[in-house]
Amino acid sequence: MAQRRRSPRGSSAADRWLLLVLVAGFVAVGIGLVGPWPAPRPPATRPLTMAEARASNAAIPIDAGRRLAALPYRFRGGTAERAQAVDCLATAALYEAGDDVSGQRAVIQVVLNRVRAPGFPKTICGVVYAGSTRATGCQFSFACDGSVSRRPIHLGWAGARLAARRALSGHVYAAVGRATHYHTDWMVPYWRDSMVRVGRVGTHLFYVRT
Repeated sequence: MAQRRRSPRGSSAADRWLLLVLVAGFVAVGIGLVGPWPAPRPPATRPLTMAEARASNAAIPIDAGRRLAALPYRFRGGTAERAQAVDCLATAALYEAGDDVSGQRAVIQVVLNRVRAPGFPKTICGVVYAGSTRATGCQFSFACDGSVSRRPIHLGWAGARLAARRALSGHVYAAVGRATHYHTDWMVPYWRDSMVRVGRVGTHLFYVRT
């Protein structure tokens, strides 16, 4: 009578290991299809009140050592280009600082600093109106919120244009150094803590990149 062939030694153990590997593979695929689980959203933060924002800003010191002197700006364009640059500078100065002479000079200096800084347009009007044609927003809010179409008529224009012409002839406003960013003291922009504060003019705080 023919003898029954025996299974090779260990074949049952190998089968079990193969089954375990297949099960583990299916489990891994299943996890990949349904996961990973999304991280919980952080709780929404309450907007700061004006008093809270001012208190937060007051706690950050001015680093005068980082307030490097800006170089004089010499405009090289022709008569028409200069007139356009003066108008762009004066518009930014007036809408951002009103008729405050020091504030106007500070805003003008920031615009000129941006023209010479990497990552910004290389013309004065390009800096002033940066973002006005994009949905992502403007560098200066007046260029996007319709303020320009409601241009005010008052004595501030004469002072703003005078400050612009002086700046284009090489006058430097040293109080803000080479600052490229600023904000009012009653708000806390998202970028504040990633920059270094180098000056204050009225209610405006000025910053340079780290």
